[in-house]
Amino acid sequence: MKIDINMLAEHFAHTSFRVEQVFRYSRDPGMRCDGYTEPFPGFVFPLRGKAEFVFNGTPYTLAPGNVVHGGAHMHLDRHVLGDSRWEYLLVLYRICAPEPGGFCLPKSHFELVPGHSPRLTELLELLWKVSREPGGISAFQTEMLFRCALEELFVCVRNQSNDGEQALFEQISKYIQEHYMEALTVRALAEQNEMNENRLFYVFKKYTGMGPGKYLMAYRLNRAKECLLANDAPIGEVANGVGYTDALYFSRIFKKQFGVSPGEFRATFRNNPYGFQDGSIPQ
Repeated sequence: MKIDINMLAEHFAHTSFRVEQVFRYSRDPGMRCDGYTEPFPGFVFPLRGKAEFVFNGTPYTLAPGNVVHGGAHMHLDRHVLGDSRWEYLLVLYRICAPEPGGFCLPKSHFELVPGHSPRLTELLELLWKVSREPGGISAFQTEMLFRCALEELFVCVRNQSNDGEQALFEQISKYIQEHYMEALTVRALAEQNEMNENRLFYVFKKYTGMGPGKYLMAYRLNRAKECLLANDAPIGEVANGVGYTDALYFSRIFKKQFGVSPGEFRATFRNNPYGFQDGSIPQ
């Protein structure tokens, strides 16, 4: 069953639910099992290995990088694939109040493809650990961690789609263009958009041919060129205005990028845009 991730996230946002139980299973290669799902719906989070789950006749191939949701009381066939042990986390949850319209989670099975998310893996490991501990605080933490895991799952699935990637790139690049003069870092941009740095690098490389750090530097230096030609502000002031507190560092990367120092650039092009032999301003 194909699912719209935004509709699913909205459905969960308006559905009252709580964790019923968290299981961790490990199965040998080639193992088969035929039966029915639990009386509650749940998510199967693959940790390692590969397996096929067939919900009411619909097959899903599971491995790290994808997740399957199964409904309650469904016929389920399971088969471990390959030569490696199959390990997964099963989180069952109870619907506590009538669901909003759209679809019924206890009667739904579907696949989500978040890709490889270190944060999701970390949240699942912590969820498993906390769920085994007694006490009210642990029960509360289990509920919170499951919701955090669902949030990371939904965000990663959205970002896997081409439309999601383009929207994400446009969102972050616009933010850079509006805040380039601030102390931005790649790590802060990744955290702000709830993704890891590798994912952020992939998105920028796809749409610009360069990583987010280099994109930020290029944007700042191009703004610096405009400032150098527009006024007589000291080099240190220009550097600070485009996000560099160290004027010497700014001058060094400016010259590396354009072949001339900021002062030489201003002197050459301020009143003579054709100062270079090829008649062009360094880009």
